[in-house]
Amino acid sequence: MKLAALTMALPLIATDVAAVELGDDGLHKTPWMRETFKDLREDLEEANAEGKRLVLFFEQRGCIYCTKMHTEIFPRPEIGGYIEEHYFVVQMNLYGDVEVTDFDGATLSEKDMARKWGVMFTPTILFLPEEVAEGQTAAQASVAIMPGAFGGGTTIDMFTWVAEKRYLLDNGEDFQRYHARRISERNNGSAD
Repeated sequence: MKLAALTMALPLIATDVAAVELGDDGLHKTPWMRETFKDLREDLEEANAEGKRLVLFFEQRGCIYCTKMHTEIFPRPEIGGYIEEHYFVVQMNLYGDVEVTDFDGATLSEKDMARKWGVMFTPTILFLPEEVAEGQTAAQASVAIMPGAFGGGTTIDMFTWVAEKRYLLDNGEDFQRYHARRISERNNGSAD
């Protein structure tokens, strides 16, 4: 009986995982990720023109945590839909060779830019403000950095906290306090 149930469930599980597209670079692709020239000043201008926030999303081939985000978290309409509506997402490859032009004018490969910004693992998401001062790097300008894969609740809370510019509020509610409040407000009190 258990074997029959497992045999019937395997194609469904495989279909869900297979439904997430992998690019030639081995990274997961979502419809809301943008193909750009990775000139961050241009990307920021385009994000602002669309009324969205610029996000840099570092991944690497074979990253099990990136796979988790793409198969379990981002497909949830309340999360993926929110990101698509509020964010201009540029994907970066932790070991990639595509050139990136930072806000300070430096041009390096994705892998060298990751080192410059201190990105050491994947996924890592850098959230940028609408304006970046001359001479600042993306890492210096970022308003928040999400280091790692998190459950749905933490993910949507971080994206919401940044989109609502809650980091600018002088109310003593940093992200952790905001997230704790949101957990208590959810119907089931869950972090997810």
